[in-house]
Amino acid sequence: MARLLIIGALTAELGLAARMATAKGARLAQAEGVSSGLERLRAEGADLILCEVTHDIGWLVEQLAAERIACPVIACGRNADAAAAVRAIRAGAKEFLPLPPDAELIAAMLAAAAGEAEAPVHREPTMAALLGRAAQLAVAQASILITGESGTGKEVLARHIHRSSRRAQGPFVALNCAALPEALLESELFGHEKGAFSGAVAARRGKFEQADGGTLLLDEIGEMDPRLQAKILRVIQEREVDRLGGGAPVKVDVRLLAATNRDLAAEVQAGRFRADLYFRLNVLGLHIPPLRERPLDILALSAHFARRFAEANGLPVRALAPAAEALLLSHPWPGNVRELENTLHRAVLLAQGPAIGPEAVELTPLPLPAVAAMEAKPTAAAPAAKGVGGLVGRKVGEVERDLILETLSHCLGNRTRAAEILGISIRTLRNKLHEYRAQGVAVPAAHPAMPWAMEG
Repeated sequence: MARLLIIGALTAELGLAARMATAKGARLAQAEGVSSGLERLRAEGADLILCEVTHDIGWLVEQLAAERIACPVIACGRNADAAAAVRAIRAGAKEFLPLPPDAELIAAMLAAAAGEAEAPVHREPTMAALLGRAAQLAVAQASILITGESGTGKEVLARHIHRSSRRAQGPFVALNCAALPEALLESELFGHEKGAFSGAVAARRGKFEQADGGTLLLDEIGEMDPRLQAKILRVIQEREVDRLGGGAPVKVDVRLLAATNRDLAAEVQAGRFRADLYFRLNVLGLHIPPLRERPLDILALSAHFARRFAEANGLPVRALAPAAEALLLSHPWPGNVRELENTLHRAVLLAQGPAIGPEAVELTPLPLPAVAAMEAKPTAAAPAAKGVGGLVGRKVGEVERDLILETLSHCLGNRTRAAEILGISIRTLRNKLHEYRAQGVAVPAAHPAMPWAMEG
């Protein structure tokens, strides 16, 4: 259930948008202007902000950045006012919603903000057993650790657990621990008091307080700094949070779910993750198998995505041709469900004729490290040295640098996607790029059509 903050008067077309959002299950809050909207955001939080273009969107975006509030802003206005839309995007709005509103567009916007609201799509018996176990664990109050490779659907499973739990009527709040720098992550988690740091002009509730009475998912918790790990442990033990700059703790009632693509037991052994926090999080555990081990799910998910994207784009729903299905089944899917989803989105847009044929299925062409790890080891007839002979004589650091920069260029500057392909965390990638810039090496920028790609 997405938490939507609307900034503007709930009359006429904006009021219609509010009613559409409520009908789709959104939890609605409203403010007349950007100042009062910011106050509500500090106190209650939100997954998405819908702001009329007549308001100062640039000021709002600047205040969100200054106060370390990570919440996307979508501008809305008359469809004919193209100049206002351009100004809003340049001011920092993520998207523009034309008025009068379209119900399907509202639904897609809310789904993107809150994650997929439907049950996980599956056909494999292993996934059916996993979802059965998840339903059994959902009624408990203990923490759950969800593990699996990037893109397997850990957040989808977490939302499914929340909807099946006794806290289903409460908020579900998710935070990606790898996508934010440490200072911003701490403020996002625990909130802050007025004057706690430069830009903290008012008190603000963090994710723990926003999830009070519901569920909090800490995604990619394996990337969290040890200092913050200690603070998380205290919240679990004491059921209270200390805001940055606060003088007294705040009681919270939150069920904690954690997700990671790392082997946390190995991270504990290596001294990078606290053992006491690991045991607190891993009271109950669920592991999602990679997509390459779930061939029946590949076909079920492909049909699901083909239908969804056809409907979203106003196109006829086409089935997958047998040759296209065979092509999908032969791919190792290093990016798992997320990669499959993107592939089917392209295929739906490129398909011609009565079915989606193999010519519309564009698979990742790079020999990715993740793919190489899945392939069979070289035999004596095909020694490994044959493929790396050109690297002999070069330093390991140079080879690593070239691989990272080429992958980032291939991803049009999208750090999140590049990190997934390389099999490293966003934080590690960010540190490497800072190091290369310090050495005077040019780092690929985001494509002009996707400036958000450099975030994280």
